[in-house]
Amino acid sequence: MDLSLIIDAGAAFLLDAVLGDPPRFPHPVRFIGRLIAKAEKVLRSAIHSGGGQQAAEERIAGAILTLFVVGATFGGVFGILAVAKQVSPVIFHGCNIYFIYSALAGRCLANESFKVYRLLRQGDLAGARKQVGMLVGRDTHTLDEKGIVRAVVETAAENTVDGILSPLFFIFLGLPFGMGAPLAYAFKAASTLDSMVGYKNERYFHFGRASAKLDDALNYIPARLSGVFIPAAAFCCGKGFRHSFQTMLRDRRNHQSPNCAYPEAAMAGALGVRMGGTNIYFGQPVEKPTIGDDIKELELRDIPETIKIMWVTSFLFFAVGVGVLWVIGCL
Repeated sequence: MDLSLIIDAGAAFLLDAVLGDPPRFPHPVRFIGRLIAKAEKVLRSAIHSGGGQQAAEERIAGAILTLFVVGATFGGVFGILAVAKQVSPVIFHGCNIYFIYSALAGRCLANESFKVYRLLRQGDLAGARKQVGMLVGRDTHTLDEKGIVRAVVETAAENTVDGILSPLFFIFLGLPFGMGAPLAYAFKAASTLDSMVGYKNERYFHFGRASAKLDDALNYIPARLSGVFIPAAAFCCGKGFRHSFQTMLRDRRNHQSPNCAYPEAAMAGALGVRMGGTNIYFGQPVEKPTIGDDIKELELRDIPETIKIMWVTSFLFFAVGVGVLWVIGCL
C-alpha cells in the first residue's frame, strides 16, 4: 500500500479535528441528500398498487433506492479520484484528503455540543432547548437542564460511532486497496439514507426498511469496537476503564437499535450516570430502557467530559488502525 494514502488519512483526520465543516463549503453529503430526495420521488411514482401489494412494492422500491444511492456515491467518489490521479498526483491527494476529511464529523459534533453547553452556562434554558433540538429527534421544549445534558451526552456517545469510528473503520478497510475514501462515502450514503428514510412511521416503515437495515449492518462492528475504545479513552481521561466496560457489557442490549447501546452504555459507565428513560416524541411519552447507574446526577460538566472522551476515543481508534495496517504488512 502507498504510504502517501496513510498520510492523506492522517491529514484529513487532523483537518476535521481542527476545522470541522466550513459552513459555506459545498459538503458532499448535501449532494447525497438531494440525490436521495429525487430518487425517492421517482421510485414512489412507480408504485401503483394498493392493498396487500403496496407494502411489498414499497420494500422493493426502498431496496432499489438503497442500492442506487450507495452504488452511485461509491462510484462517483471512485471516479473523481481516478480522473484526478490521471491529471496530477497533487490534485489526486488534495481530492482524497478532502473526501476523507469531509466524511468525518468529530469537530462538528463537538462544536454543536459546546453550543448547548455555553447556552446552559449563560442560563439561557430556552436557547439551549432550541439548540439541542437540532441534535436530537425528541421534543425538547419542556426539557430541564438535566434533560438537556442527557440529550447531548446520549447523542454525542451515539455519534462517536456514526460520525467518527464507522467512517474511520471503512477508511482503514479500503486503504490497502486504494479505496478508503470511496468506502467511507458508501458508508456516508447509507447513513444519510437512514437519517432521511429509515423511520418507522407510516410513510417509511416499508420504504425505508432496506436503508435502516444496511445502516445497522455497517455500524455493527464499529459499535462493538466502541465498547472497548470508549472505556480505554475513559481510562486515559482519568475516569477508569473497568466501570465503563462492565456497564457496556451489562447494558449493551438496552436499546431498540442493535448498535446504539454499546457507545451509550460505555459513556454512561465512564461518567457514572444513568441515561435512557422517558423521552417525548411528537407530544407522546416513550419509555426507553435505562442505561448506566445513577452514581451521580447528570450535570453540566458532563458535556465537555463526554467530548473529551470522544476525542481520545477517536485518536486511539486512528492510532490502532494505523498499527493494524502496519502489523499485517500493508505499510
